[in-house]
Amino acid sequence: MTTEVIPIFESPDYVAQVARGAAVLRDGGIVVLPTETVYGAAAMLTSPGGLARLSAMRGGDTNKPFTVHLARREEAARYLGKTSDYANRLMKKLWPGPVGLLFEVPADRRAVVCKELDVPEHTIYESGEIVLRFPDHLVAGDVLREADGPIVLIRAGESNRPDEIAKELDGKVDLFFEAGPPQYAKPSTLLKVHADRYEIVRAGVYDQRIIERLLRTTVLFVCSGNTCRSPMAEAIARRYISKKLNATDGELEKKGISVLSAGTYAMPGARATPQGVEALKDLGIDLTNHRSRPLTVELIHQADVIYAMGRGHASAITSLVPSAADKTALLDPRGDIDDPIGGDLKLYQSLAGTMQKLIEQRITESDVLP
Repeated sequence: MTTEVIPIFESPDYVAQVARGAAVLRDGGIVVLPTETVYGAAAMLTSPGGLARLSAMRGGDTNKPFTVHLARREEAARYLGKTSDYANRLMKKLWPGPVGLLFEVPADRRAVVCKELDVPEHTIYESGEIVLRFPDHLVAGDVLREADGPIVLIRAGESNRPDEIAKELDGKVDLFFEAGPPQYAKPSTLLKVHADRYEIVRAGVYDQRIIERLLRTTVLFVCSGNTCRSPMAEAIARRYISKKLNATDGELEKKGISVLSAGTYAMPGARATPQGVEALKDLGIDLTNHRSRPLTVELIHQADVIYAMGRGHASAITSLVPSAADKTALLDPRGDIDDPIGGDLKLYQSLAGTMQKLIEQRITESDVLP
């Protein structure tokens, strides 16, 4: 058997190929899927034949548990039962993304899950623990959702080059979705989740600095150049949240809250426009220290909620991180906020007043404040 390799993003019918991959999984086959970290060989957890083939691919060890890969965050409850508020926060903040989470699961819950799936406990649990992963990749996510069943993955091959992986696994898998090199080309970070803390079990894409940053409550405003609209919104929101929490601007970070802004076409280090500085000065807000930053995947993942100045900015956000659609909204629900660049002070003052009302409304209706 020769494995069919499909350059998935070059396919004339992407949806049909995703459906095909899901059907292969449901039928007990093996499909190689791209993730943001490595390529993974996937099988349906409830398929004894598929699991046996995965075990053979990793040396025949039938006692080593598989990592369950989720299509949706809510699916974790199936394997874990009731989880702590801290565990829920970790899942909300770090998923989808290059992080596996290791949970201790009570014996009674493990028994229920394994009876329901009709699999031995050691298939997914080891010493009462399970590893769950929610990958942040368009293709993997679409196939997992379409398959609509419990899926496990192992690393496919030793290389990060799709052509080398395909050659190594030729004849061993049924289908190979090729989507270029992985974004990170290194393993996911593995965290063990305790009642009120985490520990890094395996270093990977995210180090502790990045994880701590991602666990913060972050509000992100996005425009084009990050020199007028979004920095003005950031400064106004920062003051409003500080007042709501009875804190100074400098105390927000200590309270675990970050208010940031970025631009889809921003060059790093640019100052805010003079008119923007003057308009906020009238409100008692100092914008002189602002320096522009470009929008990045890490910033998007970090944010709990993202307010875009226009529909184009919202599209740019979700093109970088499709899963961010659920936390991205226009600052003005009625439509785009026009770019004031080149306008006079009066225009900026009007914009500041409008933004102040919109931000107070948005922050009040959101759940970002403790």
